[in-house]
Amino acid sequence: MLLLVLVVAMVISACTSDKGNNGKSQQGDKINVVTTIAQIAEPLSIIGGDKVEVTSLMGPGVDPHLYNATQGDIKKLESSDAVFYSGLHLEANMTKVFEEIGKSKPVLGIGDSIAADQLLKDEGGAIDPHIWFDIDLWQQALENATSKLKQMSAENADYFEANKEKYFEELQKLKNESKEKLSQIPKDKRILVTAHDAFGYFGRLQDVEVVGLQGLSTEDEIGLTDIEDTIKIILDHKVPAVFIESSINPASINAVIEGAKKQGLDIKLGGELFSDAMGEEGTPEGTYIGMYRHNVETIYKALSE
Repeated sequence: MLLLVLVVAMVISACTSDKGNNGKSQQGDKINVVTTIAQIAEPLSIIGGDKVEVTSLMGPGVDPHLYNATQGDIKKLESSDAVFYSGLHLEANMTKVFEEIGKSKPVLGIGDSIAADQLLKDEGGAIDPHIWFDIDLWQQALENATSKLKQMSAENADYFEANKEKYFEELQKLKNESKEKLSQIPKDKRILVTAHDAFGYFGRLQDVEVVGLQGLSTEDEIGLTDIEDTIKIILDHKVPAVFIESSINPASINAVIEGAKKQGLDIKLGGELFSDAMGEEGTPEGTYIGMYRHNVETIYKALSE
């Protein structure tokens, strides 16, 4: 880690000459923003419009819990005008990088200022960082990012605000549609079984019971007891389907399916959900709204049959 910090410091020094006196990249009038996850980048590209250039470090299938910044990433971070990351210990391996980069530019964990009483914790007291699955909380996080853009470009503050308000209207529609859709699933079948515990906020918002084999981080180990306990829940409630995640190895979920079959329940794979990463750019699932809607439709179809 010390070597990584030294590399960051050297890159910072090398890139300083590429900045103007105001500390902004010499790439026209646009604010150059780098984010960690696409769940931040895509909404900010809408809110920022043609006044902001947004780059995401982590693409489809990338696990932010395990992600380590490359030298190429560090160059992108230092060439930016601002860095936005999700926070709440999601990008745990990048903490030192954020601290170093933050000495020369705005670096904001957009979820870190959310009130503690709105956050979920596991049995050990660790905060659940997957706040983008609660649409209300994610609006708060995006509001934090928008406020920073307004500070950096006061002349475009009204423009950012108008774009944000229009986008938030779409998020409220998404929230209402999702709740209406999922409420149609019988209550005793409204149980979401996934590879790791990324859907806690989704479950709280949508009144869905969530069972994750792994803990909040994909670094947590899955034991035989975890699999056996999950199979028991499935058998007790006759849950019709379980789900894999786009950024998680499906082996543990397949073990659950096989274990349930051995005990007489022919459970099916309900489909793939997007949890820590979104879909491919240029597809509906490559947008925050499209990703969320895909998950809702996939869950509804699998648990309603």
